[in-house]
Amino acid sequence: MKSEMLKMNATLLLGLAGVLSSLPLSLAAQQINRTVLPIPEPQAPIITELDARNAKAPPRFEVKAPKGAPNVVVVLLDDIGFGQSSAFGGPCKMQTAEKLAAAGLRYNDFHTTALCSPTRTALLTGRNHHVNNAGAIMELATAFPGNTGIRPQSVAPVAEMLRLNGYSTAAFGKYHETPPWEVSVSGPYDRWPTHSGFDKFYGFIGGETNQWAPALFDGTIRVEPPHDPNYHFTVDMTSQAIAWMQAQHSLTPDKPFLVYYATGALHAPHHVPKEYIDRYKGKFDQGWDTLREETFARQKQMGVIPANAELTKRPKEIPSWDSQTPDQKKLEARQMETFAGFSEHTDEQVGRLVDALQGMGVLDNTLFIYILGDNGASAEGGPEGAYNEMMALNGIISTAEINMSHLDNWGDPSTFPHYAIGWAWAGDTPFQWTKQIASHYGGTTNGVVIQWPARIKARGEFRSQFTHCTDIAPTVLEAAGLLFPKSVNGTVQRPFDGTSMVYSFDNAKAKETHTTQYFEMFGNRGIYHDGWVACTRHSIPWLMVANPPLSKDVWELYHVAEDFSQANDLAAKNPAKLKELQALFMKEAAKNHVLPIDDRRSERFDATIAGRPDLMGPRTSLTVYPGMVGMTENAFINIKNRSYTITAPVELKDANTNGVIIAQAGAFGGWVIYMKDGKLHHEYNYFGVERTNIGGPNAVPAGKHEIKYEFVSDGPKPGAGGKSVLYVDGQQVAEGQIPKTQPFMFSGDEGTDVGVDAETAVSNDYKQGDNKFTGKIDKVTIDTKPSNLSAADKKAVEDAEEVAAAIED
Repeated sequence: MKSEMLKMNATLLLGLAGVLSSLPLSLAAQQINRTVLPIPEPQAPIITELDARNAKAPPRFEVKAPKGAPNVVVVLLDDIGFGQSSAFGGPCKMQTAEKLAAAGLRYNDFHTTALCSPTRTALLTGRNHHVNNAGAIMELATAFPGNTGIRPQSVAPVAEMLRLNGYSTAAFGKYHETPPWEVSVSGPYDRWPTHSGFDKFYGFIGGETNQWAPALFDGTIRVEPPHDPNYHFTVDMTSQAIAWMQAQHSLTPDKPFLVYYATGALHAPHHVPKEYIDRYKGKFDQGWDTLREETFARQKQMGVIPANAELTKRPKEIPSWDSQTPDQKKLEARQMETFAGFSEHTDEQVGRLVDALQGMGVLDNTLFIYILGDNGASAEGGPEGAYNEMMALNGIISTAEINMSHLDNWGDPSTFPHYAIGWAWAGDTPFQWTKQIASHYGGTTNGVVIQWPARIKARGEFRSQFTHCTDIAPTVLEAAGLLFPKSVNGTVQRPFDGTSMVYSFDNAKAKETHTTQYFEMFGNRGIYHDGWVACTRHSIPWLMVANPPLSKDVWELYHVAEDFSQANDLAAKNPAKLKELQALFMKEAAKNHVLPIDDRRSERFDATIAGRPDLMGPRTSLTVYPGMVGMTENAFINIKNRSYTITAPVELKDANTNGVIIAQAGAFGGWVIYMKDGKLHHEYNYFGVERTNIGGPNAVPAGKHEIKYEFVSDGPKPGAGGKSVLYVDGQQVAEGQIPKTQPFMFSGDEGTDVGVDAETAVSNDYKQGDNKFTGKIDKVTIDTKPSNLSAADKKAVEDAEEVAAAIED
């Protein structure tokens, strides 16, 4: 019998081979093995005919997507909680999400990693974030597997899989998956978008950007946005995405495309035109406690949450609305009005994307996945919010006294704002906690809307199967009719950790396929398995305090199949189940390179101790040249909390030279050396609230000169002031005293520029977009002296920098 079966299989294979050999090459290509990417070209036939006129060329080999494969659009919003969009019962009007949901499906048990970079890389690869070596943000990478910041070659992104299968691919907006030590002209570019499966990229590389003046890249080239008073990045990236889709479809209408549309919104800074803010005037005067109750009631009425779901209680670490003063309430209500307007504005831009697809006639066969958040709402704005988020990132708590003068301008280009932690908690209704707290659903649950008219026939239905961001890539691959590739670009691939969601499209009661999922972020950790969750909260984002030993963490147990919001801790009642899930967590943690859990503070921020690359290393001197712009803070020498000098040989054509010699960061904190009407100046901008400007009394004449600036720190203390001195050809021309400096960081997006001050202007003494140096700069050399901080102060700085880096994401 066995020999007969072998003979039969052999006969079938020979017959199939004969059929394929007789097919045109273009048709035979449809039968090729797509599990090895790129698909190898077939061997060219040997032609013996001398004259091309007497020979027939073989069909051209082309890799095409499977017939009927849909276009795919993945929309990912930033820092919006489960209970904020109106599509999921929230107070922020988002009509596009509502319309897509009415014509498709809403997923109310979809989960992220609790932090943006890890969620993004897990979403785009279908593998867990530690498998991507993205256990946290790249700025906190270590030498341990699971945290190196380098995506393995065995973890190819789904965009690369689609591109090698005949799709056009493009990414617009926020990326933040590139290690910071690779964000320079020196590369490598392996982990930039255009080397990660995307033919086209337009957006920003880091964790956040100024919506009015973003730090942009087109591909790998830094570009300056137009200096238009009506400019807004979300509008710009949408226009870019629409233009790309239209051009691609116009030229190759039979070639499907993938668009990854990841807004910088609704991450701070909360920037939006005033008309959108005014639409919500007075709508949040009731405060965050009452807002949670209102949202909870709407969620039940809409069927977003089960009828038996409970509203979880406010933790003691979050102040009550009643405890706020009248001034605090006035400010904080305005903060939420701004966020709500920002939400509506962002959703309108998504609507433009949908309208464009409709106008192109391709919406029907477009798989449109709208993910409302990469983590829970952000509680990183501090107890009272901040007019300038950079202050919070530097450990400086903004108060009503600091914020009040910016009340009327909140959200405009003169502010860089974030809201109070109470609004984030309300935004994660009905769950506990917020972004970064991966142990609880407030940190990990986000609403998802999926529409695909040609395939999904259900309209306005909910899906409540447990799903995870790692499920997006498998869903896209199955929808495209493609199998998972065994090898990509010569490297054997690690299988997807996620499972496709396609099974749920037609059946609301289908048995879930993603049955086990670990969570871990900054020691906050947990495990989901078959309707149960065991978890422990280890740290709180906004509290800069020492964490308890990991072994002393208290675990909780929830039966989420019956307790949707994790309201009833069953740990004491069911210790056996808790123990079972704790053991499962350790098993999954080991398998996914989660261990060892690293909650170190100062040690982890030090690149040498952490074991990650550092472009500057131990250098105390850096020389830069004209044309070097946008050098990020991680790719530039550190001048904070130490004395330093800056020397620049220049050549002036006359005594009326203008423009910037060198500038770091921008309007919300930074420093600059520039000339105005021939006179030399230095300005230190302390968070935009206090400026120290010194300048020479006389114009510097034409000819070659050596410009020098010296800062002598008053230290040893983080953020200490110091003496500020300017020299021309060795002669002192100006001196002043800087009372205090920014201790930990200048900017999350703006870098250092030579010969110009790009994006926002450090000083108001020259114009944004019109400040190029009119003389000639030979080079600029920065020489630093060792930090004069005490050991205790060094540790305090490193601790705060680590927290700031986490908050920046």
